[in-house]
Amino acid sequence: MELHTSTRELMSTDARIDAYLDRLSLTSAQRDKLRTSVAATPEPMTGLHRLLAQTSCSDNPAHASVPRRLALGGIPATPRFAPPLNRRSMVPRPWGTLNPFKRLVERIEAANRRFESGEQAPDERLKSDSRSNRLNNWQRSGRTRRYMLLTLMLAQTTAATWLMQEVLPYHGDKPLEMCTLAVFALLFCWVSSGFWTAIAGFFVQLHGGDRYLISRHPLRKQEHATDIAPEARTAIVMPICNEDVARVFAGLRATYESVVRSGNLENFDFFILSDTSQADTYVAELHAWQTLHDALSADGHLYYRHRHRRIKRKSGNIDDFCRRWGANYRYMVVLDADSVMRGDCLSTLVKLMEANPRAGIIQTAPRAFGRDTFYARMQQFATRVYGELFTAGLHFWQLGEAHYWGHNAIIRLEPFMQHCALAPLPGDGPLDGDILSHDFVEAALMRRAGWGVWIAYDLEGSYEEMPPNLIEELGRDRRWCQGNLMNFRISLAEGIHVMHRAVFITGVMAYLSSPIWLLFLLLSTALLATHTLIPPEYFTQPGQLFPSWPEWHPERAIALFSGTAALLFMPKILSVLLALKRGTRAFGGSLRLTISMLIELVCSMLLAPIRMLFHTYFVIASVLGHTIKWKSPPRADNETGWADALRRHAFGTLLGLAWSTLIYRMSPHNIGWWLPITGALSLSIPVSALSSRATFGVFLRRMKLFLTPEEIAPPRELVDTARYTAANANTAAPNLATAVADPFCNALVTAHAKESNGGRGRSNPDHSLLLLLARSKGPDALSTTEKLDLLDNAQLLSRLHLDIWSAHDVHPAWGVLHMEDKPA
Repeated sequence: MELHTSTRELMSTDARIDAYLDRLSLTSAQRDKLRTSVAATPEPMTGLHRLLAQTSCSDNPAHASVPRRLALGGIPATPRFAPPLNRRSMVPRPWGTLNPFKRLVERIEAANRRFESGEQAPDERLKSDSRSNRLNNWQRSGRTRRYMLLTLMLAQTTAATWLMQEVLPYHGDKPLEMCTLAVFALLFCWVSSGFWTAIAGFFVQLHGGDRYLISRHPLRKQEHATDIAPEARTAIVMPICNEDVARVFAGLRATYESVVRSGNLENFDFFILSDTSQADTYVAELHAWQTLHDALSADGHLYYRHRHRRIKRKSGNIDDFCRRWGANYRYMVVLDADSVMRGDCLSTLVKLMEANPRAGIIQTAPRAFGRDTFYARMQQFATRVYGELFTAGLHFWQLGEAHYWGHNAIIRLEPFMQHCALAPLPGDGPLDGDILSHDFVEAALMRRAGWGVWIAYDLEGSYEEMPPNLIEELGRDRRWCQGNLMNFRISLAEGIHVMHRAVFITGVMAYLSSPIWLLFLLLSTALLATHTLIPPEYFTQPGQLFPSWPEWHPERAIALFSGTAALLFMPKILSVLLALKRGTRAFGGSLRLTISMLIELVCSMLLAPIRMLFHTYFVIASVLGHTIKWKSPPRADNETGWADALRRHAFGTLLGLAWSTLIYRMSPHNIGWWLPITGALSLSIPVSALSSRATFGVFLRRMKLFLTPEEIAPPRELVDTARYTAANANTAAPNLATAVADPFCNALVTAHAKESNGGRGRSNPDHSLLLLLARSKGPDALSTTEKLDLLDNAQLLSRLHLDIWSAHDVHPAWGVLHMEDKPA
């Protein structure tokens, strides 16, 4: 610090002015005029800013010079970061009583009060008939289909449970066998639901699609035209939080340019809604927005909002947009940070909304793209080949009471703002408070209000990225697990449609099935120990005349195992058969498609026990109230190192080895039945590490394995996304130091802070200390909160800008003495 201070003191006043003027795009005449004018002033840098601001009475000349500095950088003096406010209320409604039994008691008490007072009760029969008359064709069909699904699941589960009972030595008469049968029935019912969903999807796809598919709705003649009605304005919103800035803005640019090519740009506005809490990332976002705004000449169509009061995560970010600007638009399309959408897909979504005035949400089925790791490419292949089958099956059962996955979907804003604000769950337990998995809840509330929620699974032009490795996927699952467990309480709320209650239960079972499976395996191990280590008990009842012989039926065990395996693997086989029927060129040919499916099948068998163990921990941790950090997933091909794999999977590996040893010691001839489970756990470290390698993924692509149509013939939007990402990644992003020291970047961030929060011009005794600390100790001396406070305060930020160019005790980290060329 002493060496730096002395160096700064030796820097002449003229050198400081020259260094600053070098940063401004000035002509030689302008430079000479300014240099001459400030030479005679006692405080040259202050004088320079007063000359730029063309005022001599400002107590913060650096703040006053912001418009002039922006203009010299080719930026409007008053940038349009956001449209004018048009506030509309969006008030969450309390959930009321979430206990259905308590509601039943309240209704009985209300009926008793009516009886005692002589008040006539409403005619429930007429009410039911009226509701029935309002049902349209798709609702009647949906109800029939769900009864059919329930019948198939229960019949199949009953048959499998009976067969399992016959397999057990004492046919379910022992307490341990009874527990095993109960857990088995629950697990099998869950597997059966997935199987029949895939079967329904297969037949729907085989016969050309569901007749109720909303994307096949006949559009009016005018809606076939390129133009959309002017009043059907749509906001495309992208909530982000500490994301990879290069990737986010690359995908957004590709989407924006695609909308331009569609000819419907006048109907769409784009909003980047930032909840970023890292100062450097915030500065990079704002700079990237300005760069993209200029490159696209997007004034009036591309906006940036950085939220200062970051509550309720993504749902709170969306609500904040709706309250500020939702009244300006009829529809809203929500994108994730890794989303890319084609312009014609977005236009079609708007037209479908216009043609279906009772549709509240239309969800697309995004296609996975963009990853090179072996794990991600395998998941991309699986979602592309198998995913459409399951999504078509979901639509077959759900119709207008479908899922909403939180992104790549269009929403009708008026009912969303009126009915879909999320109140926190009452209580102070681990599964109370702010709702985490908001998308399922918003869909349920939209349907409760009478609006349809649809999946347009056959609509092309919607894309997203997959987690690059198993560790990152499990991190995402950890967040989703707690959110889905919380949502189970909402399934008990009054007025929720039965289909959305089932959606909530399905979300819970997606994670609860893992501890149930683990419990089934533990009970099976206990059964094995009982029958191998404890002598059989032939006389179990007092006075029993004949012994109870344990019976072994290996042929039934094999039949049950084969049947269960068929339920698990048949959907994948059917998906490949469907692809073979349609043509497999887009997947590398029939042979490579089949080989890819077999490799994926083996890998999924290895990964399933690993996921089971982690999901079990997630469920237990959520119930016990262990806190989690919700952070954005990586947007690059991150590989898992061996040390990280060892740390994450050491317990699973030891458990697998110990379990295998125990089974082998008890019954060597049974070890083969257990190796798919215990062996996979034992191999979890190499499986996790090696599957994350991009070199393996690239090699398989060269071998034309795990190919998808988006790789064979990539859409222009995906090509542009990759190109822009690479270009942005090679450009040094500005950071907090740049926002303080660079004249243009400082002016941009200051202007944004002034517009978004009024500049926060009131004095604060702590500000002087913060300025002194920042100037002399550098940005690293500031806390995360102090950095954001600095960037959010236009007066403070501009004062620090002037200070580091004027004072002598300036930390070198601000880079004033060694300013590089300004960011492109």
